Amino acid sequence: MTSPIDPTTTAAWAELDALRTAFTPDLRGWFDGDPGRVGRFSLPLADLHVDLSKNLVTDEVLAALVRLAEQTGVADHFAAMLAGRHINTTEDRAVLHTALRRPAGATPPLEVDGQEVDDAVQSVLELVEAFAERVRSGDWVGVTGQRVTHVVNIGIGGSDLGPVMVYEALKPYADAGIEARFVSNIDPTDLAQKVSGLNAETTLFIVASKTFTTLETLTNARLARDWLWEKLGAAGAIGTSEEDRSNAVAHHFIAVSTALDKVAAFGIDPANAFGFWDWVGGRYSVDSAIGTSLAIALGPQVFRELLAGFHAVDEHVRTTPLAQNVPVLMGLLNVWYVNFLGSQTHAVLPYAQQLHRFPAYLQQLTMESNGKSVRWDGSPVSTDTGEVFWGEPGTNGQHAFYQLIHQGTRLIPADFIAVVNPAYPLRDGEQDVHALFLANFLAQTKALAFGKTAEEVEAEGTTGALVAARTFAGNRPTTSIFAPALTPSVLGQLIALYEHITFTQGVVWGINSFDQWGVELGKKLALEIAPAIEGDDAALAAQDASTQALIAYYREHRA
Repeated sequence: MTSPIDPTTTAAWAELDALRTAFTPDLRGWFDGDPGRVGRFSLPLADLHVDLSKNLVTDEVLAALVRLAEQTGVADHFAAMLAGRHINTTEDRAVLHTALRRPAGATPPLEVDGQEVDDAVQSVLELVEAFAERVRSGDWVGVTGQRVTHVVNIGIGGSDLGPVMVYEALKPYADAGIEARFVSNIDPTDLAQKVSGLNAETTLFIVASKTFTTLETLTNARLARDWLWEKLGAAGAIGTSEEDRSNAVAHHFIAVSTALDKVAAFGIDPANAFGFWDWVGGRYSVDSAIGTSLAIALGPQVFRELLAGFHAVDEHVRTTPLAQNVPVLMGLLNVWYVNFLGSQTHAVLPYAQQLHRFPAYLQQLTMESNGKSVRWDGSPVSTDTGEVFWGEPGTNGQHAFYQLIHQGTRLIPADFIAVVNPAYPLRDGEQDVHALFLANFLAQTKALAFGKTAEEVEAEGTTGALVAARTFAGNRPTTSIFAPALTPSVLGQLIALYEHITFTQGVVWGINSFDQWGVELGKKLALEIAPAIEGDDAALAAQDASTQALIAYYREHRA
């Protein structure tokens, strides 16, 4: 990899800095004086309609941002990623999550590090689909011959957040009578609650860990195995022999892992382990074998449609000029807000209850990717990087935190996501409830953009100190994303949209968006502290005074 280009040394950065100095947001004035603004700032992205017109940008600012992308090499870096170059510099790896959704027979074929990538991806996908069909059809049965009714995915981070989010979003497509549950937290409460009420004889566990060494995942997997043995034994389904226990695990556990020796040592048949590759980062892996739980619960066809949605956005980014390239433009807008207008957080507000886990998914995608203070060559960054992503579905958020977005002192760009046709169309008498719901979506973006002046408040009869309290400054930036419906393809498009937004920002800032060394130190220290909690005085003595005091409190109060 070449050295990153310092964005602050580019002509475009200087231009943007000059524009910022004289910048006065005026969405009311811009809309009143420019009837073509909405048309110019509204763009198609596969099935998505993306309206950027309520953002705090002029044509001049947007053009300068596009020049910044050109001068920092966004398009070239994207091409390098697609070609399999090792753009993950700290781990010396290619970054090829886009290869996971290339359709079968895509040309030209992709070869990376001597491996035929397309063949490898399709081979694993076909194995996952074949297994999913066996479970869905009832051909795969538990140790007592009963078909599977529940799938429990055990993973953490990218092995959990993606599958959970997709399952919740596409649950209306679950048509095989199989419910998926997801265990991630090492807090034993998580596993206990997720297996509560399940019949061990009809439960299938998926242990998702590439290396089969992840502390939380393997701990929960062992606890799940103990639960299985206990419940099957209590039901008289198995005895206590090693053979009986091994047979139970073989019928009720599969793995998503490439560490076949460790999978086998756990008791899972390696033939029932589905792998993926070191060029797939965890937070980019939901479209790999990590989605096995989805292929089972939702069906292989739904999973294929999800992949097609991802690929449609990949192709948009690859083939569309930067000035019309939706993910690139949205990434550049985030750079404008972070580096020039001083924003620190970014809200994602889906007006679709099925997307209630989407903001949590984006937290890992964006903050694990771009929460960096060094560039990909190890040198310090020259700008602020990353944003705190957060959000909840509307209209719930309106009754919680929208007050701060509307009238607080913070600049909080917000993305509003909505669908035209709901999964569950209902009426309250004569009222179409979804239409009422979307009226809130439209009203919020309008209120944030245009606000309410003191004169408008006074014209309604308000006087005195209440006038200021009821005045809305407006000029709060939003992006509106509309889709016809939340189909599998649309969901794939939404995920890929934010993947490439994140990628664009990372390239501009010159950082490696595909490693996550920041998560390693805490995990290492936890292994050192654990013995101290359990009573090892030497390990306790090695801790700092605060940690020692907290452990002492724990020891004193642990029942």
